[in-house]
Amino acid sequence: MTATEVGREALPVAASDTVPYRDPALPAAERVADLLGRMSLAEKAGQMFQTMVEVGPGGTLADEPSDHGMPGTSELVLDRHLTHLNVLAAPPTAREFAVWHNRLQRLAADTRLGIPVTIASDPRHGFTDNPGAALLSGPFSQWPETLGLAATRDERLVEEHGDAARQEYLAVGIRTALHPQVDLVTEPRWARGGGTFGEDADLTGRLGAAYVRGLQAGGDVAREAGLDGAFGPDSVSTMTKHFPGGGPQLDGEDPHFAYGREQVYPGGQFDLHLEPFKALLAAGTRQMMPYYGMPVGLRADLGSGPEDVEQVGFGFNRGVLTRLLREHLGFDGIICTDWGLVTDVEMFGLPFPARAWGVEHLSPLERVAKILDAGADQLGGEACPEHVVELVRSGRVPEARIDASVRRLLAEKFELGLFDDRRYVDEDAAAVVVGRADLVAAGRRAQSRSVTVLRNAGSAGAVVGGVADGVVGGGAGGAARLPLAPGLRLYAEGVPDGEVAGFRRVATPAEADVALLRVDPPFEERGPGFESFFHAGSLELADDVVAHVAEVAAAVPTVVDAHLDRPAVLTPLLELPGTTTLVVTFGVGAPALLDALTGAVPPEGRLPFDLPRSTAAVEQSRSDVPFDTEDPLFRFGHGEPLEVADGAPV
Repeated sequence: MTATEVGREALPVAASDTVPYRDPALPAAERVADLLGRMSLAEKAGQMFQTMVEVGPGGTLADEPSDHGMPGTSELVLDRHLTHLNVLAAPPTAREFAVWHNRLQRLAADTRLGIPVTIASDPRHGFTDNPGAALLSGPFSQWPETLGLAATRDERLVEEHGDAARQEYLAVGIRTALHPQVDLVTEPRWARGGGTFGEDADLTGRLGAAYVRGLQAGGDVAREAGLDGAFGPDSVSTMTKHFPGGGPQLDGEDPHFAYGREQVYPGGQFDLHLEPFKALLAAGTRQMMPYYGMPVGLRADLGSGPEDVEQVGFGFNRGVLTRLLREHLGFDGIICTDWGLVTDVEMFGLPFPARAWGVEHLSPLERVAKILDAGADQLGGEACPEHVVELVRSGRVPEARIDASVRRLLAEKFELGLFDDRRYVDEDAAAVVVGRADLVAAGRRAQSRSVTVLRNAGSAGAVVGGVADGVVGGGAGGAARLPLAPGLRLYAEGVPDGEVAGFRRVATPAEADVALLRVDPPFEERGPGFESFFHAGSLELADDVVAHVAEVAAAVPTVVDAHLDRPAVLTPLLELPGTTTLVVTFGVGAPALLDALTGAVPPEGRLPFDLPRSTAAVEQSRSDVPFDTEDPLFRFGHGEPLEVADGAPV
């Protein structure tokens, strides 16, 4: 059976406003029951898949197959009955985004039952550009990455960030956030560490819960804005990931790819990785995404004492999803697999096998059956409802099992108001809300606050990582000591033209009073294609990068800003002259960085993880154990405060 054969069946139209599921006065459970009873098997099956779509030019529907191997939008909605779609890159303006959303909802409204589409999104308020993890902010306000939020240690700020994202998402019709990510960075080389809150389970749980409250309008920020704090039409549903915790990856490799499929626990810390998820369950997260990883040699308590855990990816793992998450932890929300567990596709013109780790030998139909048996409600990154139809018609899966998942998925739509006055968005309002001045300013201030000072020039007598910081170039450490004085002649690399307000930009270090060098995070080139988006492998700065920084720092007092998306090995930078200031950032634009360096918005960041001293220390550490690298260069929580007086630099 093909997807097309599943498609547009000759069934009676049921979209009349008089049917019970259309009545907003009825309880959601009654509306769900009425709608479920009217649905064909193919329509039910379509609810259980969520895949990627793109926005066409000018807010049109993209009806041609995408570079990500997915069919066009109309085929997904009309022929395959999908009503959950994950939107990729934003168009240039919020108005175009809203226009696209409304066109999509009108397409869905004209189907037999008129079930509205739930639009989901990966994070899109930071600086990451990876279609498998996060997206550039485009017209949205721009904030630090979650590592930067973690560096501030400020639960209120994280909730405010979530609330800002909620407002902007609602304005363009995004109703599910495929985040937060509360994995622990216990393997420093892991490519997905940049989307986490760092290495500490307690901090991750507290900040992750604040993030959920912000997006779901369940905290103080929403209540202060006049909302009631309950999940509903003003909420964005959060899909917390990646249960039961990504991070302990063998050799730090990522399980998007076959060479990274193994997840290992040499330190026996499986339970520790569960702790942040428990905190977010208590905070009311609505959905959960299991990880790709395949546990190897794992013995854990799934609810009835220690046992060997099946060696299959977590999306296929009944012990983890049903016994642990559903029964032991009591989660009754939506479980959606990570993307692409069933079907081999092409991405960017290259083969991309399904992440069917441990079940590679199964056919796509058998993989779907195992996912359903594991307890998932929805298959992410897939659009093959014909498999569900075939499984039911062949008697291998009872329709009641399908109904249980579809009931959860429909209930979420009703609670979000999508069947009522939240089906469409106001295109004029979207243009006002998205990128609103106060949200942009709040994001920029958060960026500045997240800047983390590892060493301020001339820190008298300080010994950091075994290197003595003598006072060189003046009793105060020279021109690079923070806060920077305005009006200095500045030589800058990695800073766009026009973004050095308050300084006089010069062309060479020889002309400068101070230099600012922004250093990109280290990684090994992988690829081509989709793999090239992931920063994996080596954590060490390239020799030519270190040599260039040293050359500039020898010529002029220098501020080095190392952008971190993983815990990099920065040891060579501590060998620079004592007139050098070293800061790290986690998604900070140049204007916000200069605000921090001048003290206009004092940097408050503290490291969200240890920084290892060497590659050897990383290789010798245990992948599931936090703070396990020997003699780290800087410890979790390190960050030098900036000296200010009455809010002004001194």
